[in-house]
Amino acid sequence: MTPASPLPPSGENADTPAGSREWIVYRDVRSLRGPLLVVGDAEGIGWEESVTVEVDGGIDRHGQVLEVDHDLATVQVMESTDGLTPQGVGVRFAGHPFAIPVGADWLGRVCNGRGAPLDGGPPVVGAVTVPVNGWPLNPVYRESPDEPVLTGISAIDGLMTLVKGQKLPIFSVPGLPHLALATQIAAQATASGRPFRVVFAAMGLTHADIATVRDRLEERSASGELVMLLNAADDPVIERILTPRIALTIAENLAFEEGLDVLVIMSDMTSYAEAVREVSAARREIPGRRGYPGYLYSDFATLYERCGRVKGRDGSVTVVPVLTMPAGDITHPVPDLTGYITEGQIVLSPEVEARGIYPPVDVLSSLSRLMRNGVGTTKTREDHVDVAAQVLAAIARARQSAELAELVGTAALSETDRSFIAYRNLVERELFDQRDNEARTFEDTLDRAWRALAALPEQELTMLSTAFLDKYLPKKRGDRE
Repeated sequence: MTPASPLPPSGENADTPAGSREWIVYRDVRSLRGPLLVVGDAEGIGWEESVTVEVDGGIDRHGQVLEVDHDLATVQVMESTDGLTPQGVGVRFAGHPFAIPVGADWLGRVCNGRGAPLDGGPPVVGAVTVPVNGWPLNPVYRESPDEPVLTGISAIDGLMTLVKGQKLPIFSVPGLPHLALATQIAAQATASGRPFRVVFAAMGLTHADIATVRDRLEERSASGELVMLLNAADDPVIERILTPRIALTIAENLAFEEGLDVLVIMSDMTSYAEAVREVSAARREIPGRRGYPGYLYSDFATLYERCGRVKGRDGSVTVVPVLTMPAGDITHPVPDLTGYITEGQIVLSPEVEARGIYPPVDVLSSLSRLMRNGVGTTKTREDHVDVAAQVLAAIARARQSAELAELVGTAALSETDRSFIAYRNLVERELFDQRDNEARTFEDTLDRAWRALAALPEQELTMLSTAFLDKYLPKKRGDRE
């Protein structure tokens, strides 16, 4: 790709051989151990090269080069090496990294983590194949995200609005309903009044969770608006590393070639990072912090920076990575490095979940750094920014009042402090809490925020103008009537 090009090369014709080695079968298989296969007399092989393993009298398997040492190539076989013998297999190297056909035929399909069908349909085909490693968008051709994405979830739409072309991760703790939230976003997200095309990339999920995702997203998949790539916890780790790359490759084509708005949900990036760590160990690389390779930051960047909007193109790619923080540690390498690359975060809290709130968003720890670019009079509503600021400021004050009540008792609090505690209970039940299949309109979200703010003395609403109070505050409207 030339420096002036906004996008990666469009790929090659699917009927064109990718490299001369694709037709050479290497039979010098030195060993088979676990998912690894070692091939000898294989010079000129590169890391991450795509591999086909021919099985005598059986079905071909697939793999990727993990390690090269002189004329020895170590291959990780995606379907494992069970039942294989060194004398009964041959290896073909493709001469390029793993590539997939692209196009609209992916929509409505359910596949495993490497793109093979799980829905009983035929393999996805296309006139063009593209390497899944991809390229980050050229900054010269990027357009700033400036249109809102509505998820139908009040806590997100009202206080940390997602913007088209943004990368906004969800930070969670094991045991919280982050997967339910991710599937709800995938099922409900819209932009500019038109539905998104959604690519849902699941990594390291249990089979029960995969069944839940398929059931929840069945309607959107049947409408031809969704692609599901489902990597199970017992699938090969090398497949887990390919899954988000395949998802982004599909999304880039739908966005920048087909002109569609595409939302990519990637869950769980912690499982992905653990797969990167395992592959790094197989390559005998020197480990870095907590055993992860030193290049984990740049590896994340190669994924997250593939989203955005491009000048002169109609489509967009918006990314919502989901990651779990081991022991709730936000300084863990996965959330820590993700935070440096992305534009905000949605943080889920066990304390909020313990109060029976879904989604259990800790609104004071969450933010969308691009929210102000995508909201306002012509994009959401004139009062949106001020209402969001007032809701958050009042939540912060309510938290202080609640802490004071624990020390001196509620009876010793001032009337104003008690009103803030009442406000917190009201805003959590009225605005933040909703069903996991409930899609709220944006007008409903802001109206709920105003009803919660009405529990506070009007003199405490210092971030709202008199004009907005007269127009939107419920008690003011009642006084006029």
